[in-house]
Amino acid sequence: MDYALILEKLILIVVILAVTLVIALYLTFGERKIAAYFQDRLGPNRVGPLGLLQPFADGGKLLFKEEIIPKTAEKWLFIIGPATAMVVATITSAVIPWGTSIEIFGRNVSLQVADVDIGVLYVMGIVSIGVYGIMIGGWASNNKYSLYGAIRASAQMISYELSMGLALIAVVMMSGTLSLREMVEQQHGLNWNIWYQPLGFLLFFVCALAECNRAPFDLAECETELIGGYHAEYSSMKLGFYLFSEYINMFVSSAVMASVYLGGYNFPGMDAIANPTVLSLLQVAVMFAKIFFFVFVFMWIRWTLPRFRYDQLMRLGWKSLIPLAIINMVVTGAVMLLNQ
Repeated sequence: MDYALILEKLILIVVILAVTLVIALYLTFGERKIAAYFQDRLGPNRVGPLGLLQPFADGGKLLFKEEIIPKTAEKWLFIIGPATAMVVATITSAVIPWGTSIEIFGRNVSLQVADVDIGVLYVMGIVSIGVYGIMIGGWASNNKYSLYGAIRASAQMISYELSMGLALIAVVMMSGTLSLREMVEQQHGLNWNIWYQPLGFLLFFVCALAECNRAPFDLAECETELIGGYHAEYSSMKLGFYLFSEYINMFVSSAVMASVYLGGYNFPGMDAIANPTVLSLLQVAVMFAKIFFFVFVFMWIRWTLPRFRYDQLMRLGWKSLIPLAIINMVVTGAVMLLNQ
């Protein structure tokens, strides 16, 4: 047994988890700043220089708030719900390739936790489990508004997973692999999949908005109708887990989109860099730049577009996105057949 390899992977897992949590913490700050900019306000600017310590103040507030569990709630399920949402959100990043590899103490360390042959299936499988955290929390609260929000969220996520899966099938057909690492390697330089699958990318992006319960698809926690939705009865860090899991899901969705459609860590001119350490660091920087671009677009859309009605949401998923995804898949297959 290669204990050094196991130690490598454990360290990589801890680093990725820590980076993900810190980024999720600061995405809340970034969203408030972006919202303030769009609304001609200043946003948080009191705690720390330029307000940079505001996320820690918000986290501390959640941590030290009184924890309330309703008398009529299913106690253990009430606790399991946010824990499930948080765990599922964090483990999705295990198959994301952040770069090629980097040499540390004479060992060549791969910048990916697990390079599995079924990376795309792993992502879709974990995404489909995410609905359980929301459904369990909404049902265990024993509150009709929470239950309505959970039902909305589960129906929405199941509906849009179909379009997302069909959009990915077209990319899998072109790439001939389910491994995210191999997909990224095939997009060397500027040979990105978005040039060949523009419709598939658009479908995936819209479905990612719906899967993350982001506006204009945030019907599950619509305050004007459901007083907060599935987490209406939650407080303290249980509420924090639900809120953090949403931002982690947004971060991981952006990483998947960057890997599948925008070449991941590939960038033009990377072959001219001779130093492998510098190349690896630049690859990681480019990967995160692409991720933050998508995160910004997520936030931009939230503070620009009003939310749909629920019937419009479901009609878009079933009557527009799924047929378009099927057409995209059939056209991709036809083009591949003609080019043989």
